[in-house]
Amino acid sequence: MKEDRTTKSKVSCVIRGLLIMTVVCITSCAPAAHPEKSDIEAFLNRYFSTWSAKDMEGYESCFDASARITFVAKGGQPNSQGLTDFIHGQKIGHERAPEPMVEIPTDMKISGDSRVAQAEVRWNLTKGREIVTGTDYFTLLRTSEGWRIASLVFYND
Repeated sequence: MKEDRTTKSKVSCVIRGLLIMTVVCITSCAPAAHPEKSDIEAFLNRYFSTWSAKDMEGYESCFDASARITFVAKGGQPNSQGLTDFIHGQKIGHERAPEPMVEIPTDMKISGDSRVAQAEVRWNLTKGREIVTGTDYFTLLRTSEGWRIASLVFYND
């Protein structure tokens, strides 16, 4: 009987120990908030608002001059462009749209450090009565002028 209690006590200690280790691991393994999260969120909101306002100069200023932009088609085929061609295509897209287009971020996940950040942004694009959803994946660089987009990979759902 005494041996049974000792075994149960040891098992109970092991289980408690495992629970404590699990809690410690979960809390320490969770990614820390980016140190400049609010600045990056403001920058990304500016990116979306300048595009929606057809302010292509403001929109272009969100990018580093050497940025690459890649659209991934539904079948997985990438179409990559430099900044000049991409901005030109965005201008044409707004000019030819039968109704104004508005794109708003719906969720942002940001990671990185004070020099480089990664952002995953879900968005809704309204084109008249049609709403298109998708995701942008940004690599951002901290420059003397603030955050700039080094690369953007995006797709529509």
